[in-house]
Amino acid sequence: MPTPRTLTPRERILVALDSSTLDEALGLVERLRPYVGGFKVGLELCTAAGVPAVVTQIAAAGGAIFLDLKLHDIPNTVAGAVRALGALGSGVRMLTLHCQGGSAMLRAAVSAAATLPQRPLLLGVTVLTSVDSALLQNELGVAAGLEDHVVAFARMARDCGLDGVIASPQEVAAIRRACGTDLLIVTPGVRPSWAAAGDQRRIMTPGDALGVGADYLVIGRPLTAAADPVAAAKRLLTEVGSE
Repeated sequence: MPTPRTLTPRERILVALDSSTLDEALGLVERLRPYVGGFKVGLELCTAAGVPAVVTQIAAAGGAIFLDLKLHDIPNTVAGAVRALGALGSGVRMLTLHCQGGSAMLRAAVSAAATLPQRPLLLGVTVLTSVDSALLQNELGVAAGLEDHVVAFARMARDCGLDGVIASPQEVAAIRRACGTDLLIVTPGVRPSWAAAGDQRRIMTPGDALGVGADYLVIGRPLTAAADPVAAAKRLLTEVGSE
């Protein structure tokens, strides 16, 4: 994928394929590919269809893949998973790991990725956009404030050699202040002004997210659940391109 400084508006848009079948996902890839930069596939689709099938078939359809498995296990297991994903070919352009796994796990993933013929961008998940401060402190037992917790994870990801992080748009500015401009920030929780918030709690419009320093915008249901996904994608592309 291009570097942040050369990204076009189309390349900044990553569509979340929260589909239950591979056929449904491939239909969306075929329709939306001309208007977006890539496709995020996660646990639902990969569990339903299997990771190898998802990766190979979406890649064959011309879709750049953001594989959002949020790998989180002991370092050796995560390193093995990264190598196994590399054996699927060049379809995976981005891969997520959960920062909660710690620095040894993240460094093991970086070392494993370095052995691959085509290294994917490694992105550390900080705090899910469905989590707010009350949930973080009262249910998960994290004493630090949400923004401080996200920034600490972002610093760890950078220091371990990851290419970037996944973070809510509301923490992007703080990450930029702490980590500079080289760390990629991929931002879920982006909702156009004409779309419903859904189950996301820490959201922002595309223009506002780009304005605070996001590189890539992950957008799902406003496109995939639209009555006309192509029309919605064109509308979104116009919105992103005007910023």
